[in-house]
Amino acid sequence: MAHSLSPVFQRAALHEAEIPLAYDREDVAPDQLAEALDRLAADGAGGNITIPHKEAAAALITRCTPAARRVGAVNTFWTEQGALVGHNTDVDGAAAAIRALVPIDATDLSDTPVVLCGAGGSAAATLVALHDLGYRRITIVARTTARAHLLSARLAIPARIVSVDEIDHVVGAAGLVINATPVGLRDDAFPVSVAVLPANCAAFDLVYRPGLTPWIAACRQAGRRAEDGLRMLVEQGAEAFETWFDVPAPREAMWRALHAVPPTYDT
Repeated sequence: MAHSLSPVFQRAALHEAEIPLAYDREDVAPDQLAEALDRLAADGAGGNITIPHKEAAAALITRCTPAARRVGAVNTFWTEQGALVGHNTDVDGAAAAIRALVPIDATDLSDTPVVLCGAGGSAAATLVALHDLGYRRITIVARTTARAHLLSARLAIPARIVSVDEIDHVVGAAGLVINATPVGLRDDAFPVSVAVLPANCAAFDLVYRPGLTPWIAACRQAGRRAEDGLRMLVEQGAEAFETWFDVPAPREAMWRALHAVPPTYDT
């Protein structure tokens, strides 16, 4: 149930911290999720959960932290007294990536327009991160606008809701555009054309693929600040590690395990 790269950097973190535990990946079909969670609880396990199970796990795990309940999605869990506890570290991961892209300390984010593509569990965590960072002019673009309206209402975070047919019109003034959909995960599709992004607009793609997603590669080639999902993946994993073990996560070892370094940007 973990992201395909999670075992790589979590094993490196365990090794660096000299914690003698195993971290393995398990593929679970949606109709087998409840059974898998029961088995993990019986084993006293901890771990991560990724798409498409995050929202379903939040409904199945009765003991959730305030962070998981707020987002309505679980990506991290552990066992206490024979029962799973569900948590969410995606908010912190998304916030870390956004901070890297936008000079937050020097910017009044409340007046910066941001466009968020998607209305699922990852979009929920990103919407919370945006709101907590101070963004107030948020537009959610979704194929099913009713789902986006429900997301905004459930999180009590006001947002403008538009359909994907309107995306080219709403990104024209955006300071930040975020893809929280699977677009680009297994194909070369773009969530939005680079040509319609303003020159000073930053781009954040929650999707990660080796060598950058095509959208982020094109954004960087066009001279824009652009970040794929790797930093968010590492940061949410580091937050999970610290939640499990109550020790600082060895972030440098985690990045090295991925044969990568966090990108930096000129201020």
